[in-house]
Amino acid sequence: MIPEHYSDSSLFHSSLLTLFLIAPPTFLSLTFLQAPYGKHHRPGWGPNLPPPLAWLLMESPTLWLTLLLFPLGLHSHNPKAQVLITPFLIHYFNRTILYPLHLLLTPSKKTTPGFPLSVALMAFAFNVLNSYLQARTVSHYNNHYDDSGFFWFRFLCGLLVFLLGMGINVWADRVLLRLKSEGKGYVVPRGGLFELVACPNYFGEIVEWLGWAVMTWSWAGLGFFVYTFANLGPRARANRRWYLEKFGEDYPKERKAVIPYLY
Repeated sequence: MIPEHYSDSSLFHSSLLTLFLIAPPTFLSLTFLQAPYGKHHRPGWGPNLPPPLAWLLMESPTLWLTLLLFPLGLHSHNPKAQVLITPFLIHYFNRTILYPLHLLLTPSKKTTPGFPLSVALMAFAFNVLNSYLQARTVSHYNNHYDDSGFFWFRFLCGLLVFLLGMGINVWADRVLLRLKSEGKGYVVPRGGLFELVACPNYFGEIVEWLGWAVMTWSWAGLGFFVYTFANLGPRARANRRWYLEKFGEDYPKERKAVIPYLY
C-alpha cells in the first residue's frame, strides 16, 4: 500500500509538471485559434451559458477547492501561510463573485453573446488543477516559513506587485463594463493604460500573478504566472487585430497588445 504522504506528493509533482507542460501548447494553439467568447464568439462550440453564470461556475474551484484543501496542509495553522493565501482568495472572490454580479447588473441595450459550455468546462478543469497546486503549495509544501526576514521581504515585494496588477485589472474591467452599459456596441476604449495596450485588464492579471510568484517563491506560483501569459498573451494580440480590422484608421496602431511598449 502506498503511504498517503507519498501518494499526495506524487499527485502534486505530476500536477506541477502538467501546469508547465500545458503552457506551450496553450500559447501556440491560442495564437491561431481564439477561445470563442466575448468579441470572438462564434457558433459551433456547443450550447451556451449566460456569461455571469459561466464565470461563476468555471472560476468557483478557486474558492471552494482552495478552502477545502488549505486546512489539510501541514502549515495550515501557520499565520504566514494564512496571510499568504489571502491575496489569491481576494482575487478570486472578485473574479468568481463580484465580476459575474457586475456583468449581471450592467445594463446593455444589445444582446450579449453566450459563453460556450465547452470553454467553461475547460476553464473549470484548469482551475481545479491550479487551485490544488496553489493551495497545497501554500499550506503544505512551502518550506520558506522558518526564515521570517526573507519571507516578509519577499511577501511585501510580491504583494505590492500583486496589488498594482489587481488595481489595473479591476479598473480596466470597470471601464469595459461602463462602455458596454452605454449600449453603443464595441467602441475604441480610451484613457489610462488603454492608450498603451489593447488589453490592460490582461496586463493587470499577468502582473498580479508575477507578484504571486514572488510572494510564494514556488514552482507552482511561477507555473501559474507562465501559464497566465501563455493564455492571455495570444488573446490580447487577437483582440488588437480585431480592433484594427473593425475600426481601421480610428484605432491607434502604436498600441501594443498587452505589455506596454513591448508586446
